[in-house]
Amino acid sequence: MTAPRTHIFRLLKWGRILARHGALKGLEAAPQTPPEVRRLFRIARLGASVPKTPDYAGAFRAIGPAAIKLGQTLATRPDLVGEEAAINLLSLQDSLPPVPFPEIRAEIELGLGGPLERFFAHVDPVPVGAASIAQVHRGTTIEGRDVAIKVLRPGVRKNFARDIETYEWAAAHLEALGGEATRLRPQLTIANFKRWTMRELDLRREAASASELASAMDGHPGYRVPEIDWDRTCGTVMTLEWIDGIKISNREALIAAGHDLPDLARRLVLAFLRQAIAGGFFHADMHQGNLFVAPDSTIVAIDFGIMGRINRQARFWLAEILYGLTTGNYKRVAEIHFEAQYVPSYHNVDEFATALRAVGEP
Repeated sequence: MTAPRTHIFRLLKWGRILARHGALKGLEAAPQTPPEVRRLFRIARLGASVPKTPDYAGAFRAIGPAAIKLGQTLATRPDLVGEEAAINLLSLQDSLPPVPFPEIRAEIELGLGGPLERFFAHVDPVPVGAASIAQVHRGTTIEGRDVAIKVLRPGVRKNFARDIETYEWAAAHLEALGGEATRLRPQLTIANFKRWTMRELDLRREAASASELASAMDGHPGYRVPEIDWDRTCGTVMTLEWIDGIKISNREALIAAGHDLPDLARRLVLAFLRQAIAGGFFHADMHQGNLFVAPDSTIVAIDFGIMGRINRQARFWLAEILYGLTTGNYKRVAEIHFEAQYVPSYHNVDEFATALRAVGEP
């Protein structure tokens, strides 16, 4: 078990990095911040040159991969970190400095159990993408198939386990302070973060999710999932069909290629509804960087590290919410939120319906 002084040393080191990027200013000034935490912030920034504009994303990048992943999670929690920080943290989806190819080659050979040449005729040493957990290289199998090879960063599992242990220690002590810290449930936030991150660190699970989604969407027009090469996939390496296409976020390129944007939008919505409402599961990281449009206008989804699940009752609620929003029945949408306990019971149903109308009508 890690000693408390080790956790404290790590937290002070990370706090120093946060301070140098101005990332502690807002938290230190917030009235909800416990006095004990505010004192730690003051210690962390002693003598540091603090910029006027906070760079939260830059701070998390400087701390390391686990912090980057935590930052991506916090970007979805403006109630915890504030709107300004959440918007800044969204930039953590961008590419990161890649691991040198010799290290990646060693990981591939260790994971697949043999020299690289036994499996691939060629692997491009320059990655097409580098993220906090893994990076992707284009390659060609010995049978001549073009593939994408996703490889975990060396040592990432050990580093994540070490850092998450400190996050858990800090969250427990923060929650014990009571007040606002207890209401925000930091231990639950870190527990969810740990659960999903540990799943992402096993590429066999991601490959299985991709395969399952491909089966569920088989026959759905204009939408598909790349085929997994199971003979070249293990816990640290995942090999799948290479996709040539345009990122769905590149609107100008889509128009220049002659794609029908309204039709793309219609097929994307129908694909989501089939996954979530009919199938009860969905791609839970479906941002623009994970969707491509192939030359024949087929939408291709990638990156299946996180797959969400929806039980039967929740699927009925979701369907009724979507129907109510599109037909303007905001009172019923509000009632469903209370029935599903998505909104605490002490709120007023009619006021919530009015709030929904204020968002839905425009």
